[in-house]
Amino acid sequence: MTSTFKAFVVNKNENQFTREIKELTLQDLPEGDVTIKVMYSSVNYKDGLASIPDGQIVRSYPFIPGIDAAGIVIDSHDEKFKAGDEVIVTSYGFGVSHYGGFSEVVRVPSSWVVPLPNGLTLKEAMVYGTAGLTAALSIEKLEHHGLTVNDGDVVVSGASGGVGSVAVAMLAKKGYSVIASTGKTSETEYLKNLGAKEVISREDLSPEKFSALGKARFAAAIDPVGGNTLAYILSSLKYGGAVASSGLTGGTSVKTSVFPFILRGVSLLGVDSVECPMSIRQPLWNKMAQELKPDALMDFIGSEITLDDLPRVLDQILKGEVKGRVIVKIGA
Repeated sequence: MTSTFKAFVVNKNENQFTREIKELTLQDLPEGDVTIKVMYSSVNYKDGLASIPDGQIVRSYPFIPGIDAAGIVIDSHDEKFKAGDEVIVTSYGFGVSHYGGFSEVVRVPSSWVVPLPNGLTLKEAMVYGTAGLTAALSIEKLEHHGLTVNDGDVVVSGASGGVGSVAVAMLAKKGYSVIASTGKTSETEYLKNLGAKEVISREDLSPEKFSALGKARFAAAIDPVGGNTLAYILSSLKYGGAVASSGLTGGTSVKTSVFPFILRGVSLLGVDSVECPMSIRQPLWNKMAQELKPDALMDFIGSEITLDDLPRVLDQILKGEVKGRVIVKIGA
């Protein structure tokens, strides 16, 4: 292990905001009892927000973004981990209030670290990342609510994005009939290859006008979009249906009524992968390595980049110009 390493650092003062690759030392890292050599990270919407001056993610500068990392333990003060262990770090304060994964080395609390499950490589773990964990947690919530493959169509909004594309493939892997909604008609073939039975437009899930209780179309939904899309989905669920809500790219305000809830008994299930307890997180990663794992997981990779490519791709993800998952190759 060399005394210095590279990291993507954002900094802000009264007059300037910078994004650059810098050389750091171990002394620059925050406290934690597990030090990890990062092999791969990934690019998420939240990382994009952390890379702009008004993204309202980062509170203290300088800072290293990156809410996902997979790598090899260098040093551990917790007996649960030892040098050489392959591990995953996502969520909690990682890449938000604690230096994140766009760095050749990270140091984190051991309570944030997940051992790499059998059946996954480090690279595959980052094809999943927080997006995959969120998709898996969404399915878990819907099934706990009672969803089965015999109940009818499950619609996925924002289907060409990270959470959406993984959700489509996981649902299809389990035998569900999946309808994928996207604003990118060019991605129809991509989504059908992932397992979608039908691909519909973004506008089909977000009409300008719709009734508080519309035609019952879907048995359930996974929605990482929010806003008007979530309101429409609620009005279109079949009796007893549910939507797992995890995102806000379509807005934070949801204009709905009580009618779907009191006349059709539908449910709105909140999905939070940030503070998801390890008692749920670890078994879920094991499922993601086995029964939920799509047959062609590596096909989710829209591109593989390096730290030097981050400024361009972080800007693209904020503009909605990224398909699937972008993997950041960090370690040699």
